[in-house]
Amino acid sequence: MPPVKRQGPLARFTVLDLTRARAGPTAVRQLADWGADVIKIEEPGEQDGDGGPFDKRHGPDFQNLQRNKRSLTLNLKSAEGSAIFKRLVTKADVVVENYRPRVKHRLGIDYASMRKINPRLVYASISGFGEEGPYRDRPGLDQVAQGMSGLMSVTGLPGQGPVRVGIAVGDSSAGLFCAIGILMALLEREASGEGQWVQTSLVQALIAMLDFQAARWLVAHEVPGQAGNNHPTAIPTGVFRTADGYINIAASGNLFERLCKVIDAPDLAKHADYADFKLRSQNRDALHAAIGEKIAKRTCSEWIEALNQAGVPCGPIYKMDEVFADPQVKVIGMAKPVTHYALGPIELVGQGVKLTRTPSEIRTAAPDRGAQTDEILRENGYADDAIADLRGRGII
Repeated sequence: MPPVKRQGPLARFTVLDLTRARAGPTAVRQLADWGADVIKIEEPGEQDGDGGPFDKRHGPDFQNLQRNKRSLTLNLKSAEGSAIFKRLVTKADVVVENYRPRVKHRLGIDYASMRKINPRLVYASISGFGEEGPYRDRPGLDQVAQGMSGLMSVTGLPGQGPVRVGIAVGDSSAGLFCAIGILMALLEREASGEGQWVQTSLVQALIAMLDFQAARWLVAHEVPGQAGNNHPTAIPTGVFRTADGYINIAASGNLFERLCKVIDAPDLAKHADYADFKLRSQNRDALHAAIGEKIAKRTCSEWIEALNQAGVPCGPIYKMDEVFADPQVKVIGMAKPVTHYALGPIELVGQGVKLTRTPSEIRTAAPDRGAQTDEILRENGYADDAIADLRGRGII
């Protein structure tokens, strides 16, 4: 089967993907979706399952993370496997890895070594805690980073104790920051002609994502706490129970008077306890309770219609099946179709940004391990008998 034609703003770039778990594949997926030729390098001989529709490799997470890639099996611990990788590096634009910092040096594929082979190479690393410092060799996991970054201390209901976010937000954030760094390095290379080392970590990315909560400490020396479903500073903003469910309402600042008018509570807008931002902050619980009494009298759909007409931001709180059934989500196209040889037609999660002239594209489902090994090696000058020999000796 001929390779699927790639197009898009990154179609001229070749990326060698050494990543595992989630953060690294998230970074590389950004490049793959915008057209880059991504070669996913995997250990030969590892087992993913039985190859059927229920094996891990054919599961939702792997298919979503690893789409648009080609798979090459390669034993990097062998001298010949390392030599093949270095041959690929000579023509590559980007290498992405998320080993612990010492591992790449042990394998001889660290940035300094690769730069000698290809000075134009953009080499990107994601670690748990950073390439330097006392924690550099610790194993890093998303939940550990959520705790260490301070995120868990501001998540959850007041007094509940630390709560993790419901997604692997550290992995995803590090992946996105890494992709941004790679794109900046490629853009800078057009002027300088040189590559560079792009570095991020789960902890670094999450502290950056904390944004205003982190700034509250750095600027004002204020330690933020848990606010639950209430916004920590914009009041009233939170979750309110309706006659048939729950909705989010955000009505801080000059939106407060609009909210009071829509819910037929003009007395709240004039109440001495809620006259300004500071007072509404001090008396938030009482204010939310008063608003809640009004909201409880009508249904979610009734309030969403009325509040939006008045220009007060609000919306439903969906389960995942409801998310993708929503007409607005359908219009923005967040479920993208692709065909897998064993699973048949499936849908994957679309990109979070849209380009009108050079859009992202899901061209292929995630590959089976080593599915394109022969194809990739032939592209790099290996004859069929040499490929057979490498396979026979466990190099590929």
